[in-house]
Amino acid sequence: MTPGLRLPFSRDAFLDVFGVYNTLLWPVAAALWIATLLALVACLRGRSRDASTFGLLAFLWAWSGIAYHAALFTWINPAAWGFAILFLVEAGLLGWHGIIRAHLHLSPNHGGLWRAVAYGLVAYGLLYPLLTLIGPDEYPYAPTFGVPCPTALVTIGFLLLARPLPLAVTIIPLAWTLVGGSAAFALGMPVDLALVTAGGALVAHLWVTRVRRPQLAS
Repeated sequence: MTPGLRLPFSRDAFLDVFGVYNTLLWPVAAALWIATLLALVACLRGRSRDASTFGLLAFLWAWSGIAYHAALFTWINPAAWGFAILFLVEAGLLGWHGIIRAHLHLSPNHGGLWRAVAYGLVAYGLLYPLLTLIGPDEYPYAPTFGVPCPTALVTIGFLLLARPLPLAVTIIPLAWTLVGGSAAFALGMPVDLALVTAGGALVAHLWVTRVRRPQLAS
Protein backbone atom coordinates (compact mmCIF):
# COMPACT_ATOMS: atom_id res chain seq x y z
CA MET A 1 0.00 0.00 0.00
CA THR A 2 1.26 3.48 -0.82
CA PRO A 3 2.97 5.13 2.19
CA GLY A 4 0.96 8.05 3.61
CA LEU A 5 -2.35 6.87 2.13
CA ARG A 6 -4.42 5.09 4.76
CA LEU A 7 -7.46 3.06 3.80
CA PRO A 8 -9.97 1.55 6.25
CA PHE A 9 -9.33 -1.92 4.83
CA SER A 10 -6.45 -4.12 3.73
CA ARG A 11 -5.69 -5.30 0.23
CA ASP A 12 -6.64 -8.85 1.25
CA ALA A 13 -10.02 -7.67 2.53
CA PHE A 14 -10.53 -5.73 -0.71
CA LEU A 15 -9.88 -8.86 -2.79
CA ASP A 16 -12.07 -10.97 -0.51
CA VAL A 17 -15.02 -8.80 -1.53
CA PHE A 18 -14.40 -9.77 -5.15
CA GLY A 19 -14.15 -13.39 -4.07
CA VAL A 20 -17.71 -13.22 -2.71
CA TYR A 21 -18.95 -11.26 -5.73
CA ASN A 22 -17.51 -13.72 -8.25
CA THR A 23 -18.61 -16.78 -6.33
CA LEU A 24 -22.22 -15.68 -5.88
CA LEU A 25 -22.90 -13.38 -8.82
CA TRP A 26 -20.74 -14.66 -11.69
CA PRO A 27 -23.76 -15.53 -13.93
CA VAL A 28 -24.92 -11.90 -13.87
CA ALA A 29 -21.36 -10.64 -14.41
CA ALA A 30 -21.03 -12.97 -17.42
CA ALA A 31 -24.38 -11.83 -18.86
CA LEU A 32 -23.41 -8.18 -18.49
CA TRP A 33 -20.08 -8.87 -20.20
CA ILE A 34 -21.83 -10.53 -23.16
CA ALA A 35 -24.38 -7.70 -23.42
CA THR A 36 -21.59 -5.10 -23.45
CA LEU A 37 -19.68 -7.03 -26.08
CA LEU A 38 -22.79 -7.13 -28.26
CA ALA A 39 -23.26 -3.38 -27.81
CA LEU A 40 -19.66 -2.79 -28.93
CA VAL A 41 -20.06 -5.06 -31.95
CA ALA A 42 -23.28 -3.25 -32.92
CA CYS A 43 -21.40 0.08 -32.77
CA LEU A 44 -18.55 -1.25 -34.87
CA ARG A 45 -21.05 -2.44 -37.49
CA GLY A 46 -22.94 0.87 -37.44
CA ARG A 47 -26.06 -0.77 -36.05
CA SER A 48 -26.06 0.57 -32.50
CA ARG A 49 -29.33 1.33 -30.77
CA ASP A 50 -29.06 4.37 -28.55
CA ALA A 51 -31.74 3.50 -26.00
CA SER A 52 -30.61 -0.10 -25.50
CA THR A 53 -26.93 0.89 -25.17
CA PHE A 54 -27.54 3.63 -22.63
CA GLY A 55 -30.09 1.45 -20.88
CA LEU A 56 -27.37 -1.19 -20.51
CA LEU A 57 -24.96 1.41 -19.12
CA ALA A 58 -27.61 2.60 -16.68
CA PHE A 59 -28.13 -0.98 -15.52
CA LEU A 60 -24.36 -1.46 -15.09
CA TRP A 61 -24.16 1.56 -12.81
CA ALA A 62 -27.21 0.50 -10.81
CA TRP A 63 -25.85 -3.05 -10.53
CA SER A 64 -22.44 -1.82 -9.37
CA GLY A 65 -24.09 0.50 -6.87
CA ILE A 66 -26.38 -2.12 -5.36
CA ALA A 67 -24.71 -5.51 -5.86
CA TYR A 68 -21.13 -4.37 -5.29
CA HIS A 69 -21.04 -1.17 -3.24
CA ALA A 70 -24.15 -1.51 -1.06
CA ALA A 71 -24.30 -5.29 -0.68
CA LEU A 72 -20.58 -6.11 -0.42
CA PHE A 73 -18.11 -3.23 -0.25
CA THR A 74 -19.91 -1.73 2.76
CA TRP A 75 -18.61 -4.72 4.76
CA ILE A 76 -15.14 -3.20 4.78
CA ASN A 77 -15.65 0.47 3.86
CA PRO A 78 -18.51 2.61 5.26
CA ALA A 79 -17.88 5.15 2.47
CA ALA A 80 -19.30 2.58 0.07
CA TRP A 81 -22.80 3.73 1.03
CA GLY A 82 -21.97 7.11 -0.50
CA PHE A 83 -20.49 5.42 -3.57
CA ALA A 84 -23.67 3.37 -3.94
CA ILE A 85 -25.80 6.52 -3.96
CA LEU A 86 -23.57 8.18 -6.56
CA PHE A 87 -23.71 5.10 -8.78
CA LEU A 88 -27.50 5.06 -8.58
CA VAL A 89 -27.59 8.77 -9.44
CA GLU A 90 -25.45 8.08 -12.52
CA ALA A 91 -27.78 5.23 -13.49
CA GLY A 92 -30.69 7.63 -13.24
CA LEU A 93 -28.92 10.28 -15.33
CA LEU A 94 -28.07 7.79 -18.06
CA GLY A 95 -31.64 6.51 -18.07
CA TRP A 96 -33.06 10.04 -18.15
CA HIS A 97 -30.85 11.38 -20.92
CA GLY A 98 -30.47 8.15 -22.89
CA ILE A 99 -33.95 6.61 -22.65
CA ILE A 100 -36.62 8.96 -21.29
CA ARG A 101 -35.55 12.17 -23.03
CA ALA A 102 -33.68 10.14 -25.67
CA HIS A 103 -31.30 12.91 -26.68
CA LEU A 104 -28.10 10.90 -26.26
CA HIS A 105 -27.18 9.54 -29.67
CA LEU A 106 -24.22 7.37 -30.59
CA SER A 107 -22.16 8.51 -33.58
CA PRO A 108 -19.82 5.53 -34.04
CA ASN A 109 -18.27 6.89 -37.25
CA HIS A 110 -17.63 10.43 -36.04
CA GLY A 111 -14.07 11.67 -35.39
CA GLY A 112 -11.22 9.30 -36.12
CA LEU A 113 -9.16 9.98 -32.98
CA TRP A 114 -12.06 10.06 -30.55
CA ARG A 115 -13.54 6.95 -32.16
CA ALA A 116 -10.28 5.04 -31.70
CA VAL A 117 -9.97 6.12 -28.06
CA ALA A 118 -13.63 5.30 -27.39
CA TYR A 119 -13.47 1.81 -28.84
CA GLY A 120 -10.15 1.24 -27.11
CA LEU A 121 -11.64 2.06 -23.70
CA VAL A 122 -14.67 -0.18 -24.23
CA ALA A 123 -12.41 -3.02 -25.41
CA TYR A 124 -10.14 -2.50 -22.41
CA GLY A 125 -13.16 -2.65 -20.11
CA LEU A 126 -14.16 -5.95 -21.69
CA LEU A 127 -10.61 -7.30 -21.33
CA TYR A 128 -10.43 -6.03 -17.74
CA PRO A 129 -11.34 -9.38 -16.09
CA LEU A 130 -8.55 -11.13 -18.00
CA LEU A 131 -6.00 -8.37 -17.38
CA THR A 132 -6.57 -8.50 -13.62
CA LEU A 133 -5.35 -12.11 -13.66
CA ILE A 134 -1.99 -11.13 -15.18
CA GLY A 135 -0.36 -10.76 -11.80
CA PRO A 136 -0.38 -12.24 -8.32
CA ASP A 137 -4.16 -12.34 -7.87
CA GLU A 138 -6.12 -15.47 -8.73
CA TYR A 139 -9.77 -15.95 -9.54
CA PRO A 140 -12.15 -15.48 -7.78
CA TYR A 141 -10.12 -12.96 -5.74
CA ALA A 142 -9.84 -10.43 -8.55
CA PRO A 143 -12.25 -7.88 -10.06
CA THR A 144 -14.15 -9.16 -13.09
CA PHE A 145 -17.12 -7.40 -14.74
CA GLY A 146 -20.12 -5.46 -13.49
CA VAL A 147 -17.94 -3.86 -10.79
CA PRO A 148 -17.14 -0.14 -10.66
CA CYS A 149 -13.87 0.26 -12.57
CA PRO A 150 -14.72 -1.63 -15.80
CA THR A 151 -18.18 -0.03 -15.63
CA ALA A 152 -16.58 3.44 -15.65
CA LEU A 153 -14.22 2.48 -18.47
CA VAL A 154 -16.88 1.18 -20.85
CA THR A 155 -19.21 4.06 -19.98
CA ILE A 156 -16.60 6.70 -20.79
CA GLY A 157 -15.84 4.84 -24.00
CA PHE A 158 -19.45 5.02 -25.14
CA LEU A 159 -19.83 8.62 -23.93
CA LEU A 160 -16.96 9.64 -26.21
CA LEU A 161 -19.16 8.43 -29.08
CA ALA A 162 -22.25 10.33 -27.88
CA ARG A 163 -23.59 13.44 -29.63
CA PRO A 164 -24.58 15.65 -27.90
CA LEU A 165 -22.91 14.90 -24.57
CA PRO A 166 -24.65 16.47 -21.53
CA LEU A 167 -22.15 17.50 -18.87
CA ALA A 168 -24.34 15.99 -16.15
CA VAL A 169 -23.72 12.40 -17.25
CA THR A 170 -19.93 12.86 -17.21
CA ILE A 171 -19.35 14.18 -13.68
CA ILE A 172 -19.69 10.94 -11.71
CA PRO A 173 -17.69 8.80 -14.18
CA LEU A 174 -14.96 11.46 -14.05
CA ALA A 175 -15.02 11.43 -10.25
CA TRP A 176 -14.68 7.65 -10.26
CA THR A 177 -11.60 7.82 -12.47
CA LEU A 178 -9.97 9.65 -9.55
CA VAL A 179 -11.30 7.34 -6.85
CA GLY A 180 -10.79 4.10 -8.75
CA GLY A 181 -7.57 5.25 -10.37
CA SER A 182 -6.04 5.71 -6.92
CA ALA A 183 -6.37 1.93 -6.44
CA ALA A 184 -3.64 1.46 -9.01
CA PHE A 185 -1.23 2.90 -6.46
CA ALA A 186 -2.89 2.41 -3.07
CA LEU A 187 -3.88 -1.21 -3.61
CA GLY A 188 -1.39 -2.37 -6.21
CA MET A 189 -3.92 -2.64 -9.05
CA PRO A 190 -2.04 -1.51 -12.18
CA VAL A 191 -4.95 -2.51 -14.40
CA ASP A 192 -6.78 0.54 -13.01
CA LEU A 193 -4.21 2.93 -14.46
CA ALA A 194 -6.45 2.98 -17.55
CA LEU A 195 -8.94 5.02 -15.52
CA VAL A 196 -6.47 7.89 -15.46
CA THR A 197 -6.25 7.74 -19.26
CA ALA A 198 -10.03 7.51 -19.56
CA GLY A 199 -10.56 10.52 -17.31
CA GLY A 200 -8.01 12.56 -19.23
CA ALA A 201 -9.61 11.62 -22.54
CA LEU A 202 -13.07 12.62 -21.35
CA VAL A 203 -11.84 15.96 -19.98
CA ALA A 204 -10.05 16.68 -23.28
CA HIS A 205 -13.16 15.72 -25.24
CA LEU A 206 -15.36 18.01 -23.14
CA TRP A 207 -12.91 20.87 -23.56
CA VAL A 208 -12.79 20.45 -27.33
CA THR A 209 -16.55 20.08 -27.82
CA ARG A 210 -17.85 22.49 -25.17
CA VAL A 211 -15.14 25.13 -24.92
CA ARG A 212 -12.72 25.14 -27.82
CA ARG A 213 -15.13 24.67 -30.73
CA PRO A 214 -17.65 27.30 -29.53
CA GLN A 215 -14.78 29.78 -29.17
CA LEU A 216 -13.60 29.07 -32.71
CA ALA A 217 -17.13 29.41 -34.05
CA SER A 218 -17.72 32.79 -32.38
